[in-house]
Amino acid sequence: MDVSYNKFYKMLIDRKMKKKDICELAGIGTSTMAKMAKDENVSLDVLVRICRVLDCTMDDILDVLPAESEK
Repeated sequence: MDVSYNKFYKMLIDRKMKKKDICELAGIGTSTMAKMAKDENVSLDVLVRICRVLDCTMDDILDVLPAESEK
């Protein structure tokens, strides 16, 4: 499944937060942030923790993209 976390990064910019801030608040590692920067899959647990910290839904932080075969 292809995902895009562009919404997440835009939200961080809008809230004047740094990646380091969200790592500390959500208790996630820098390696997870690196995966998100590459639009790689991360665990549902990580996404839930981010949503709780940012008080948002998953729709607010990610897009599910069509698979290559569906394009």
